[in-house]
Amino acid sequence: MILAIVQARCSSTRLPGKVMAPVLGRAMILRQLERLDRSLMIDRLVVATSTDASDDSLVELLQAEGVTVRRGSLDDVAGRFQSVVREFAPTTVVRLTADCPLADPVVIDHVIREHLKARADYTSNTLQRTYPQGLDVECVSTEAFDLLMIGPLEDSEREHVTIGIYNHPEVFSLHSVTQQQDVSNLRWTVDRPDDLAFVRTVYESLYSDNPEFDQQDILNFLQLNPSVSHTNR
Repeated sequence: MILAIVQARCSSTRLPGKVMAPVLGRAMILRQLERLDRSLMIDRLVVATSTDASDDSLVELLQAEGVTVRRGSLDDVAGRFQSVVREFAPTTVVRLTADCPLADPVVIDHVIREHLKARADYTSNTLQRTYPQGLDVECVSTEAFDLLMIGPLEDSEREHVTIGIYNHPEVFSLHSVTQQQDVSNLRWTVDRPDDLAFVRTVYESLYSDNPEFDQQDILNFLQLNPSVSHTNR
């Protein structure tokens, strides 16, 4: 089974509550989950959030929408993932974060297929960036994740979950997924108010005509409207 785990919390230091911010009248995280639901390769999806009181409203919202939610430590994100992996026993874990409301299911499925074909411990489109930041996908075999969690893990490895895998190519086999067009300078993730403004502009411009707009649709829109383009600084 291929299990997608979406990492989410409301206590972001740079933009608190961003996952609940409205995008076309719905919480940003619901817009992202709407897109993830179109993946053909993901068998099951779980949102992994924390037991901190700041995430109570998020859990309430997701459960009302019928989304599977699990809660764990606020700071030990790897431990939070481990609980979900143990419960659902997948063969492959797809790690996604809830600050990427422009996530592209076509890209996600491509990375998953590449991971299965390569039979790697870890596959990602972030090892060598060619995709916009915000279309990040990481695939990890359950065996590799279990080996990682034997530990001991540093604090940074517990916070960022997969860093303990891709920083150790001598232990784990890594596979990088790239695309021919390098648009890695584009910033489509949400960490700051200007990121959220950009995402809202994209949705307002594209969603009504095509709710299933993808990476190429956004790139075409930006080519016609270069002043809207949002890059890493």
